[in-house]
Amino acid sequence: MAEIRTTCAYCGVGCGIVAKRTGERSVDIKGDPDHPANRGKLCSKGTHLGETVGLEGRLLHPMIGRRRVGWDKALDLVARRFCQAIAEHGPDSVAFYVSGQLLTEDYYVANKLMKGFIGSANIDTNSRLCMSSAVAGHLRAFGEDIVPASYDDLDVADLIVLVGSNAAWCHPIVYQRVRARCDAGAKLVVIDPRRTETAEGADLHLAIRPGSDVALMNGLLTHCRAEGLLDGAYLERSVAVPDRFWDTVSEGSDLWSVARACDVPAADLRRFYELFACHPRTVTLFSQGINQSLRGTDQVNAILNLHLATGRIGKPGAAPFSITGQPNAMGGREVGGLASSLAAHMDFAPENRANVQRFWGAPTIAAKPGLKAVDLFRAVGEGRIKALWIMATNPAVSMPDAGAVRDALARCPFVVVSDVISDTDTSPFAHVRLPAAAWGEKDGTVTNSERRISRQRALFTLPGEARPDWWIVNEVARRMGWADAFAYSRPADIFREHARLSAYRNGGARLFDLSGHVAIGNDAYDALAPFRWGGEALADGVYPTSDGRARLVPVQQVSLTAPLSKWPLTLNTGRYRDQWHTMSRTGLSPKLARHREEPLVEVHPQDAVAFGLRDGGLARVSTPQGASLFRVEFASGQRLGEIFTPIHWTDRQSSGGRTGLLPRALADPHSGQPGFKSTPAAVAAVTPAWRGFLISAEAMPLPECLWATRVAVPRGVLFELAGDGDPHAIEAALPKGERMEVSDRARGARRVAVLREGRLAAMLLVTESGLLPRREWLIDQLGQAVAGPALLAGAPPGPREDAGATVCLCFDVGMNTLIAAIARQRLTTVEAVGAALSAGTNCGSCRPSIRRILEESRNAANG
Repeated sequence: MAEIRTTCAYCGVGCGIVAKRTGERSVDIKGDPDHPANRGKLCSKGTHLGETVGLEGRLLHPMIGRRRVGWDKALDLVARRFCQAIAEHGPDSVAFYVSGQLLTEDYYVANKLMKGFIGSANIDTNSRLCMSSAVAGHLRAFGEDIVPASYDDLDVADLIVLVGSNAAWCHPIVYQRVRARCDAGAKLVVIDPRRTETAEGADLHLAIRPGSDVALMNGLLTHCRAEGLLDGAYLERSVAVPDRFWDTVSEGSDLWSVARACDVPAADLRRFYELFACHPRTVTLFSQGINQSLRGTDQVNAILNLHLATGRIGKPGAAPFSITGQPNAMGGREVGGLASSLAAHMDFAPENRANVQRFWGAPTIAAKPGLKAVDLFRAVGEGRIKALWIMATNPAVSMPDAGAVRDALARCPFVVVSDVISDTDTSPFAHVRLPAAAWGEKDGTVTNSERRISRQRALFTLPGEARPDWWIVNEVARRMGWADAFAYSRPADIFREHARLSAYRNGGARLFDLSGHVAIGNDAYDALAPFRWGGEALADGVYPTSDGRARLVPVQQVSLTAPLSKWPLTLNTGRYRDQWHTMSRTGLSPKLARHREEPLVEVHPQDAVAFGLRDGGLARVSTPQGASLFRVEFASGQRLGEIFTPIHWTDRQSSGGRTGLLPRALADPHSGQPGFKSTPAAVAAVTPAWRGFLISAEAMPLPECLWATRVAVPRGVLFELAGDGDPHAIEAALPKGERMEVSDRARGARRVAVLREGRLAAMLLVTESGLLPRREWLIDQLGQAVAGPALLAGAPPGPREDAGATVCLCFDVGMNTLIAAIARQRLTTVEAVGAALSAGTNCGSCRPSIRRILEESRNAANG
């Protein structure tokens, strides 16, 4: 079949993909060598997209409650209930909560309906949770939400500073570009409280105290001023400096004060200053560690101040660079998907409101910004929102204080959920569920972190009754009485209108301008190649402000609170390398599950001893908002007094591991972005009476016990288990078939195998005090004919090589295999490992791990 060029479904890097269908719901995936974002490379998630395009768990028909209905009935009800709420309580009684998983065309139609026809700005996006502080910082400094950088800047930078970004895991393709430049001689500084795999490859790692970024950047800026490193000509020509700015940023910014505030050695701080001074071509990449803070906007502006004052902006290899988390966070920003913006990079100024209303021919226009995500769900809980439509996101898991969000959804009179998955943690609260098109079925555009617009193209026909999000919103708008304004028949119609609005009465006032595409034809849209709007934005030093100059924003470090006696730890949250958001897609992939099979709480070994934790044991992490169980992992890269948990696990995958319920529902006052990175917390050991695992060749509900985590495996599913009660209750849930059993009362151990026609259908192994066999061989036996004694022994007769934990996902290279090859073949470099085992030669995500293992092996050999 023909190859189709499309764009990856995951992070904001926006990698191009060449996809070739190999069956009705199967596809071969490879990187697009012609796409400027990735040049043919893909990370582990993109590489294994083909494992996630099946129809398992899909929502394929409209549902009212638990009843399947036709599209007309479902859409009529949605339109009627929204109209009723607006008529009785006004336009601000309804809201949309949308997602960076939407395409730009979907976003555009939803924003137009809410702001221009319903007349409220109560549409916000889960992108509020990941990059809205960057948006607010850009607006304060530049006058417009402009990312003044491109990936090409990384290729010529002499110093790359990664702030609050574990790029090796979260943006692997960008990180490989960073590493390539560093291998050519550039220096890398990583600023992160955790010693991540990104930090391990750095020339300098500053493990600063969480939330002390303003102090760090103000200290560096003060040093630059004292050493004559400011660009006076650029400041004079292109930057407005407010009165007393220098007094504000220099307060408490001497080397020793900054070292104390950031809790880093003064020598390391001085080394950072020297590296910055010696390398004018500096790119500062920043991500969630900066944005997801109660002072996120100020932290962004501290970085922008530094680049503006030193003239390191608008030049090749010199820029501040916000790298976004979601595939279309930028597209949502362009069309007004955030409650704080109107459309096409316009705010709610009277002239903008008049222009947008005139362009849309709208009966009304939102008068002011709407409710941001945290406030939106608070309003739902308080009964002020009577009808809520959630599109392509899972707030019952991902919002801070997610338990309160669930309570709010349960009280909302009318909830609509558009999703590709039938059963999410949010869907039980929906009165109406609408089946949306998934990646591989959608057709439209996305914008990546460097402002590059690319096409997502359909690979498969729409399954069941699934429909694109733009079509669903369009049909509701028509039923609400606005058929003429929502007469789109294809995504190209929407894109043309979006382009026209960007150019409408613009006249250069805004850099976001797609005027070159206002008349794009359907065929040209279908063939649209990736392009970057705005070109080399800000290269001329002219900014989209009233006087054409950027603004330095005076920001100061706030005092950081000391640990509380009841909550002595600080909780940080984030992503794992091979999982995505709440795992509704990546959780289907056996390959992607292998990197981190369970939700872990990472704890410094000294803290673990102090709190009585056991490596590999269970622990309850508690905050004032709630508590959840995690598997313990000792991690010397954690700062003392700080712990880390991943964001991905939900009630659908685990009885524990729900991180979203732990953070406070507090947000940055400027951006409204929640502070996920510094929640007061406590941890306590949990000791189960028994532990075990269950494998099954067929789908099973999550077993009811203290700890149960579902893991996708080839030809089936694995459950890791632990409990306090009688494990025989889980036995009853095993599928029917011929049973073989063995018990060891001394160790409280029991093993039960279920066979059908001589082939393994399921197996349960539990123990109170004994050892459990490794899972890999038993998983390989699912659906296979195998001798009973070997099954019950949990291993085949004779010796068997243990490859160890997977290091390279792409080529199935385990830790033990890697260590043995390093010793046997005397491998000394990552490249040599790649030549011998192929590990690290595809997506590159494992290269930091390989580098660390090489170093550990070298140290062990040297005694």
